[in-house]
Amino acid sequence: MTVFIKKGGAPLSVRQATKRGMAYVAAELTQAGARTGDEELFRAIPHENLPARLLDVLKALGHVSYEAYALGWEADNIVNGANNLFNHQLAAYREAQMRLARYRLADGRPEVTDEQQAIDDLGHPVFDEATGEPVMETVVVQAAIDPVPAEVERPIYDELTGEQTGTEMVPNPEIVQDEAERADAQAVVDETPAEVIEFASAEVGLSS
Repeated sequence: MTVFIKKGGAPLSVRQATKRGMAYVAAELTQAGARTGDEELFRAIPHENLPARLLDVLKALGHVSYEAYALGWEADNIVNGANNLFNHQLAAYREAQMRLARYRLADGRPEVTDEQQAIDDLGHPVFDEATGEPVMETVVVQAAIDPVPAEVERPIYDELTGEQTGTEMVPNPEIVQDEAERADAQAVVDETPAEVIEFASAEVGLSS
């Protein structure tokens, strides 16, 4: 067995992690010369009664007994489990950060512009013929989005007849959902261990 789940990898389900661990064990045993069913023999036969062939397998595995091999496997599996939990927390933290980075529907989003060198119809940069300096133009890099109305009109119905008797103003469901999602995302961020946050921050620093 070995530590096959590394920090920063894709999180695995319990089933996926178990199947992968079993595959690693099977591969190790096969590489050491074990045959199909030998693992059951190791469990059933006391070490002092093991045939020479199985003792050679243990030697190839680098262990003095199957019990020692199993203890090493369990120790590695604890690390795999901790790393997998870390990766689940990291994935949740990344998702929460992305959700919080989106603008609030209640606030809208401002237009953002940037000064960039003009490009002609052929895709070539444009320069001033007299000075040779680049011709700059204002480019919209983020379109403005208007705020969503804080309230919406909702019909009122008579409970007995089912007929509409009027309307009322209620909080906009889109804003309610948006704020609830943001609150959930913030809760995830607040509960994320510092080690996970530091790892994610280091990744951002390397990619920038």
